[in-house]
Amino acid sequence: MSSTMADRRPASSAVPCTMRLPFGVVAVFAALAVVVLGVLHAGQTVAGSFDRWALSAIGGAAFEPSPVRTIALIVDFCSEPAGAAVLATALTGSCLALRRPRLAALAVAGPGLTILTTTMLKQLTGRTINGDHLAYPSGHTATLTALAFITALLLVTLCQAGRAVGVTVVLGAATVAGTTMAWSQIVLTAHYASDTVGGFCTALAIVPATAWVLDGTSDRQSPKSGQMV
Repeated sequence: MSSTMADRRPASSAVPCTMRLPFGVVAVFAALAVVVLGVLHAGQTVAGSFDRWALSAIGGAAFEPSPVRTIALIVDFCSEPAGAAVLATALTGSCLALRRPRLAALAVAGPGLTILTTTMLKQLTGRTINGDHLAYPSGHTATLTALAFITALLLVTLCQAGRAVGVTVVLGAATVAGTTMAWSQIVLTAHYASDTVGGFCTALAIVPATAWVLDGTSDRQSPKSGQMV
């Protein structure tokens, strides 16, 4: 196969065309969930009933040194600035090495815009935990969810998975990553459970929207430049 034909493969898109509608629907509902949860918890300084139930369900917080706390701290590091930067750099490099430039751009823009959005929403909602620490939505949960979403996108495009399998794998990976980080944030009492749900939904809203913009912009520019992206 010539390099020209290879460049025309649908896998060069950030999101395969067949998966854009399902992810678009997910993004809309996720955005609505973020707004609703933000309104419900705006200005709160204590845990709600769902937050208390979730904390009890996972066995309570781990304040003292223990294997559970150690694991939670390791997971937490993945969304700390240093940890997230390492993961994002590795993901971006992998996308470039595998000739997926749009996914490489998404690996930078997706998590970046997700973090920016959670930071802005924290200021708007004003929910706090542990004193004056802004809590909603959880940036840690959003960051790892976004990275997992894009990593799974890379996998399904490489495998040329069909729509049903591709959407299932991507959402499954995002859910596992989001749930794992949510667990760590609740165990470490860094966030209320509802904050982590908000962070998870923020990533599901921002990453597909960012991919849609990247694909749409590149698709419009390709005929003008005479090159397939």
